[in-house]
Amino acid sequence: MYKKITKEIIERLEKIVGKENVIIDSERMVDYSHDEFSDAKMARMPELVVKPKTTDEVSLIMRLANEEMFPVTPRGGATGLCGGCVPTSGGIVLSLENMNKIIEVDLNNQMAVCEPGVTLMDFYSAVEEAGLFFPPHPGEESAMIGGVIATNAGGARAVKYGVIRNYVRGLEIVLPTGSLIHLGGKLMKSSTGYNLLNLIIGSEGTLGIITKATIQLMPSSEVVRYLIIPYSDLADAIETVPFLIRKKILPLAVEFVPMEVIQITEEFLKKKWPCSQGETHLLIILDASCSDEIDRFSEAVAEICMEKGALDVFVADSPEKQKQILDIRSKIYEVLKPNVVEVLDIAVPRGEIAKHVGKVNEVSQKYNIWLPTYGHAADGNVHTHIMKARLEDGRIAPVPEEEWREKSEKVREELYQDCKSRGGVISGEHGIGIVKKHYLSYVLEEEQLHLMSGIKHLFDPKNILNPNKIVD
Repeated sequence: MYKKITKEIIERLEKIVGKENVIIDSERMVDYSHDEFSDAKMARMPELVVKPKTTDEVSLIMRLANEEMFPVTPRGGATGLCGGCVPTSGGIVLSLENMNKIIEVDLNNQMAVCEPGVTLMDFYSAVEEAGLFFPPHPGEESAMIGGVIATNAGGARAVKYGVIRNYVRGLEIVLPTGSLIHLGGKLMKSSTGYNLLNLIIGSEGTLGIITKATIQLMPSSEVVRYLIIPYSDLADAIETVPFLIRKKILPLAVEFVPMEVIQITEEFLKKKWPCSQGETHLLIILDASCSDEIDRFSEAVAEICMEKGALDVFVADSPEKQKQILDIRSKIYEVLKPNVVEVLDIAVPRGEIAKHVGKVNEVSQKYNIWLPTYGHAADGNVHTHIMKARLEDGRIAPVPEEEWREKSEKVREELYQDCKSRGGVISGEHGIGIVKKHYLSYVLEEEQLHLMSGIKHLFDPKNILNPNKIVD
């Protein structure tokens, strides 16, 4: 169906972006064959990598792709976990790494305008320097703005401040045909036709290429406090969260983390978590406008947690203590990664979290495979790691490939079925890509999938933009 990249096409692409921004060397292209999904068998080599610097160059590339009928896979920081930027049909990878300018931080409107290749790390730095705050924090700060918008990334702060979708006010988009459209702008409201802006957000680069984004910012919080709260029982920890919200306490973040995972990460980093009691810990992050307010919130949280079976409450006020906690929490995946098959990101109603995690434990015992699980207790997003290992006396013990490949498929099947039975979805923030595509029908009706396929065809009639992702 697709044409191969010829010498003539390469020369035309070099004319568009400059020879220095076209990669044809196979060794250099290996880095562009995969994202952070752990299974190397999912990787696919592109025929070419192209790195445009401007919207006009992106447009010309897409016009050429339409004319010559070759596939284009857009790519940001490649921090995804579902194969969303893997060039499954060959063709070219269109890397947006050179479009990395923060064009403006508008103090009057409290908005930023930037290109898609800006990393979260650089974006946070520029926003904080301006005295403002960008609430979403998906995790990996090497991720790029275009990618986090394309996947509607979330993170732990979603419970109070929402996900990326809540902050995107405008997008400049190059369509698969090469045409350019502008959606939204520095606007707080719009009821002007269908909301194409929201359609692009979370579409994983299958409908258009983001070349510029306008993002809403907020005033920064004056005071932030971390609470570490150990429990003997996961159900007690999870059941605490609805009581907090009923008391009109909305934390910045609430995460549950099993002690076994914390201990392994402590040992790896040679750092100490504030507490070693219990089986499961809640990490509750509070923010407020002043010290008195955060003191009231902290006392109320501590009282409710103790009533619901907490063993103690540990407070981290200083930046040093908070950094120590975040260092350990943020490195959990890095420690587990060598033995991870896949990180699930199932989202269920928050009242179903404890029961779903109970099912995870049941499946873990059934297949004798370790399934470490943690997640966002207040928004229902549960991260179960399907492992190539068992946990023996607190140590990670790898299992043979033949065994984990057979078991991982059965584990995934059972957990997705449990997710469906609880009114959940198979992805809360990572996206579908190619890894979860087969399972979409578990949670979406056939008519929804049909409508999605129709939307893809309308935007991309030749199916050249990030093909084989989400739907056919």
